Amino acid sequence: MIKLKIKPLSVNEAYQGRRFRTPKHDIFKTAIKYLLPDHLKIPEPPFTLELEFGFSSKASDLDNVLKLTIDSLQDKYCFNDKLIRRLIVNSEYVEKGKEYISFKIEHLEK
Repeated sequence: MIKLKIKPLSVNEAYQGRRFRTPKHDIFKTAIKYLLPDHLKIPEPPFTLELEFGFSSKASDLDNVLKLTIDSLQDKYCFNDKLIRRLIVNSEYVEKGKEYISFKIEHLEK
């Protein structure tokens, strides 16, 4: 798995209302773009995407960080997220300042 030392951003923090991005959204998208490795070989679809999030708050909501993370991966690696057919998601609690996102993209074996 590839581990990014970045605090996951929730949809609630990323958008104001229904349509307007917050400054946190833009900062997160720029930061994750630079943290993601440039030369990651994406397998043939369909995909299995495995994600793990390190949260420092026990109030963190796992499903709220999925959208922005998956969209960021899709933007960087030019694949369509509709081709993700299996999603494996885990989380753990970490100390403040040690938040992270880990991911692995594999071909889905049927």
